[in-house]
Formats: sequence, C-alpha cells, structure tokens
Amino acid sequence: MSTTVTFENAAGVRLGGVLDRPDGTPRAAALFAHCFTCSKDLKAAHRIARSLVDAGMAVLRFDFTGLGHSEGEFADSNFSTNIADLVDAARWMESEVGGPALLVGHSLGGTAVLAAAADIPSVRAVATIAAPADPRHVRRLLGDAVDTIEEQGVAQVDLGGRPFTIRRQFVDDLERHDLAADVAALGRPLMILHSPRDVIVDIDNASELFMAARHPKSFLSLDPADHLLSDEADARYAGAVLAAWAGRYVDTQPAAERPADESAVTATTPAGGFRTAVMAAGHELTADEPASVGGTGLGPSPYDLLSAALASCTTMTLQMYAKHKKLPLDSAEATVTHDKVHASDCDDCETREGRIDEFTRDIRLKGALDDKQRQRMLEIADRCPVHRTLHGEIRVRSRLVDDDSGTDVP
Repeated sequence: MSTTVTFENAAGVRLGGVLDRPDGTPRAAALFAHCFTCSKDLKAAHRIARSLVDAGMAVLRFDFTGLGHSEGEFADSNFSTNIADLVDAARWMESEVGGPALLVGHSLGGTAVLAAAADIPSVRAVATIAAPADPRHVRRLLGDAVDTIEEQGVAQVDLGGRPFTIRRQFVDDLERHDLAADVAALGRPLMILHSPRDVIVDIDNASELFMAARHPKSFLSLDPADHLLSDEADARYAGAVLAAWAGRYVDTQPAAERPADESAVTATTPAGGFRTAVMAAGHELTADEPASVGGTGLGPSPYDLLSAALASCTTMTLQMYAKHKKLPLDSAEATVTHDKVHASDCDDCETREGRIDEFTRDIRLKGALDDKQRQRMLEIADRCPVHRTLHGEIRVRSRLVDDDSGTDVP
C-alpha cells in the first residue's frame, strides 16, 4: 500500500514523498532519508522500505528540498535544511501514522538522521547505511569545485552525471556541525550498516561512528555491496536485518502486563488489529493473524500456538521417555497441522454432523532405534499431557474483572 503524499516544511516549501503502509495497523512508523543528490525513488530505498513494511512498519520516504518531486531550489539548500526537512517530515507523520519510532538514513541521509534525532521525540532507534562520519565528507565529492565556490561564491558541479549548483553557504554550513557530539548524545540504540567495499564513503567512517556512539550499538557488514546497494539482494539483506534489529526497540504496541499469578498467561490486543502481546511464564510472545484475514502476520495465530503446544509437548515427552529407558534417541521432531474437516469424513469420530478440529502430527525420530522401539515411541507420543488435554473433557470458565482492582465485576 503506497501513497504519494505532499506536505509543507517550515519554510513553506512543499515536499513530495511516498508513504508505504502494511496491511492492518502498523506496529510502528519509520522515516527514511535518502543520500546526497539522490531521491526517495532510489531502488535501494524502495527495497529497504519494503522490508520494513513486510515487518509491519509504515515508512515515509521523501525528497529533500530541491530534489525529486519536492519544490524549492537545491542551490538554496544545505545540510541544516536537510535536518529541518526531516523534523518537518516527522511532524507530518504524527497525524498520519504516528511519529517515527525509527530513523533510517542512507549516505549523507544517515549523517542527517543522526543530527536530527535529538529534535524528534518519538524516535526510539536510529540506523545509518553507508553514512559519512562527518558532513564535511561532501567537500571531497565536490573536488576542485570547492576552490571555485570559495572564490566566486557559486559553481556548477557534476554529481553522478547530473549538474548541480552549489553555493558557498552550502560549504560553509558543513563546517558548523559537530556530528561526533550528536552521536555521543544520541541516547537511542544505533545500528551502523556499511560495506568494506564502499569506494564513495570508506569503511573507516563506520568505525568512527561506532566509536563515538554509546551502547546499545550494532554494526552490520554489507560486503560485497557497493555504496548505493545497487544489487537487489544486498538491499533486501540490509532491509531484512534492519527490520529484525529495529523490532526490539520500536514496537509501539503495548506489551502484555505480567500476571500476578506466574502460572497464568495474559494476552493484550489493542484496537485496530489482531496483533497481540502475550506474557507466558515471564516470556513475551506475539500472536497475530495472517494479512489475508486482516492481521499483519507478525506472529503465529492462536491455532498455530495451539499446534506448537502439541508439537513441543510431544517431543519433550519422547525425550523424557527415551532418557528414562536409556534409548538411543538423538532428536525428536514433530510437525503439527490443524484443519477443520467434515465430521462425516472422520470414521473414528463420535460427532457425525458439522465440522470438527483435526490435528495431524508427523513425528521424525533420529537415532539408532529399532522398529519395535520406534513403534513404542509413537504410542508414547499419544501420552503427552497436551495430547491428553485435547482429548479430555475441557471447560473454559470466563469472568469479567475490573480494570483497576482485578476484582470480579457484578
């Protein structure tokens, strides 16, 4: 779900962007900043955004002032206006999908998100891809034109085969930023992604950023990618790892509260979707439904969890029995599938009308077991406690409790 959007920055310039959304309610929002003189439509930006969307996040990609589909003159922009554009984009997102919990920046866009993070309260994590450790790195891209700019105040520069007008104010602005101080004071988890084969922004920049940052911080080598992550596989790899890393920090869905009774399981599903936070025996889990039925697919469904309970109980029981009998069982694997079938198709069922739940369990045993031992293990599988529970008489007793006191509601 991609939508073309426009919004005004603080200077009244209309900026163009694309808002990518997942099916259902987004788990969080992310803001992506493109590289110097690039645009939101860079293939790597699109592919990385796709990975974040697949992980349930809404992502805004937009063009900085004077680039792509944004209004304004590039010659009048600079590193400071890029930072301001990011802050304005974040404010626009607040009313659309919520303030960005994740900032991602590529190349100079990565340097910009590091500087902008302090002015975006919603940010919980920041990631950079092939980012310079100092905005003054751009001076080297300008080459001999820097002398002309300083002498004449303006110069036409060829960058990536395209002409750009660069004014002295752009170069002067680069000198005013202390990125090392910004990184040290970031106060958010940081992931640095960089390729050792990057010939535009060498890998030493990643080392400088990593040393300046405080924990928690992470580094991912993108070898053998180039600076623009031109190969689709490189961009998708970066996006997939980034999405997995960010999931630890940017989730805006409320977590399930730890129940007073540690043997109880608590599930919390907020309005707007099916994504559910589960607290079980002190462990946080996520349940969801597939996108095809309105979920976001970020966790197993309730029936998947029930199948997982049967499968894990089966393998635990088999290992327990093998240990007791000193059988040479190396590993036990159980694959469980669930389906609704017509009762009339079940020869050994008491119910003859409507549909029934049917679990199919495939068991694989590894080890030097003879045929008799393997057959006995199949019989033992039916004795696992969850199996017995599913076949036994079950009662689910429900009651309403008050939100604050936990007492029964009359």
